[in-house]
Amino acid sequence: MLFIGLTAVAFVAGFISSIAGAGGAIVLPVLLWAGLPPLNALATNKFQSVFGTLSSTINFFRKGYIDLKALRPALCYAFVGAMIGTYLVQKISTDYLSVMMPYLLIVLALYMMFSPTITDEDLPPKISEKTFAPLVGGGIGLYGGFFGPGMGSFFAVAFASLRGFNMRKATAFTKPLVLIVNTTSMIIFLLGGHIVWSLAIAMAASQVVGARLGSNLVIHRGVALIKPLIVLMTLAIAIKLLVESSS
Repeated sequence: MLFIGLTAVAFVAGFISSIAGAGGAIVLPVLLWAGLPPLNALATNKFQSVFGTLSSTINFFRKGYIDLKALRPALCYAFVGAMIGTYLVQKISTDYLSVMMPYLLIVLALYMMFSPTITDEDLPPKISEKTFAPLVGGGIGLYGGFFGPGMGSFFAVAFASLRGFNMRKATAFTKPLVLIVNTTSMIIFLLGGHIVWSLAIAMAASQVVGARLGSNLVIHRGVALIKPLIVLMTLAIAIKLLVESSS
């Protein structure tokens, strides 16, 4: 029953993550509650989440919402950033970032609620692709490798506010970047032998189905669905981090 329950949680996480990110914030606490050691929980969570993100990425790409050629520089910078972040997290304490992160996420949620750039319409870009790739791809990639909560939401808001993308396109373009960052971390965990394979494979399959359904909803509903879910999930992560820091 526990195995089935965890697989169901992965489906829900894949569905929500394809729309608003934050799937890991749902799955990881449940894996820890189920009794997995922290390192195994982190590794298993990364493995299954990669396949959910891959599913939504493929769906958005097939329906014409992702231009991989335009994303190539940002993907390269995100990969390098994730490698640096993964290295740094092993050398530097995350205590300061853990204290600051909830408040940054609350600011992000408020920006999502009130910013006129979060819309279903394309707007003029504020910065060029050449500036965006290292600044956002590399910067958020480094953050994703180092810490991670809210990474998908940060990417989506950056595309909407800095590149002028509508929220369907911003959400779609976010997925390959999240995929490259999480795959980098997953490979490191895989090489370390920390993945619980039977559970990870079942949860990955469930993530694929949930992510496909969620990405289809993004395409059909746009900002009316994406905006409130990102706000809710971002605030939920912030509250979770605040509770953890005070306990």
